[in-house]
Amino acid sequence: MYGIVKTLHSYWAYLVLLVLIIATVNAIIKTLGDKEYEASDFRKGLFTLIVSHIQLLIGLVLYFVSPRLQLFSEIGMGEIMKDSVNRLYLVEHPLINIIAVALITIGYSKHKKKLTSNGKLKTIAIFYSIALVLFLSRIPWSTWLG
Repeated sequence: MYGIVKTLHSYWAYLVLLVLIIATVNAIIKTLGDKEYEASDFRKGLFTLIVSHIQLLIGLVLYFVSPRLQLFSEIGMGEIMKDSVNRLYLVEHPLINIIAVALITIGYSKHKKKLTSNGKLKTIAIFYSIALVLFLSRIPWSTWLG
């Protein structure tokens, strides 16, 4: 089960990054170009929200079926924090990515309350950009691309 969930989590991450980049770049370009907010912008933001939440759920399942999880009881938190690989997988990656999904959720919710196109697009641009930077900062690149 662990292998299947890990593979699904890795491949779904490509979709998350793709739609997040599309929604973010779209919002930035339209904000800077003073363009109108359209139904397609709403769909891009919503699709990004949905795929990121699915990724979060897959990630939570992966976290709790991971053999690494037992390291908390075997070696303790202090030793996990001393090892950069274990710290990344058990602490940094989950925590930062949960924060990133929360920012996507907040940005999506806040943008719906804005009354102007610029306000809607700017909100998406800001929150989704921060989430994208957080995602990119905690991807285990050496194993993901290897």
